[in-house]
Amino acid sequence: MASNRLGRINEEIVREISALIPTVKDPRVTGMISVTAAEATPDLKYAKIYISVLDKSDCDQVLKGLKSASGYLRRELGRALRLRYTPELTFVRDDSIDKGAHILSLLRDPEVVKPANPANADIVLEEDE
Repeated sequence: MASNRLGRINEEIVREISALIPTVKDPRVTGMISVTAAEATPDLKYAKIYISVLDKSDCDQVLKGLKSASGYLRRELGRALRLRYTPELTFVRDDSIDKGAHILSLLRDPEVVKPANPANADIVLEEDE
């Protein structure tokens, strides 16, 4: 039976880093910061942490602040997870939320998305009335 140990560790990393980011004292790490995902290597030596920032103009500064605080975050993560190796943290910008919102807006635009069946184009739904 295959185990999902790496997936569970990635989820724990996301949870712990999300809780630790507000404790970082670097002034560049401010605003709404979301940890969207984590990808640890199978040997748990390295981990990519995907970060989404609400204010896109500050994203580069937030990533620099998190990079400078990665030693603190790694130490605290090691205390919380109790693994043999605490992964080295690399922070990466995640734009998947913006891409998803853009695709959703395109799907809701009737000029872009045509009906799947042209014969049903004249059917009016109750909510459109």
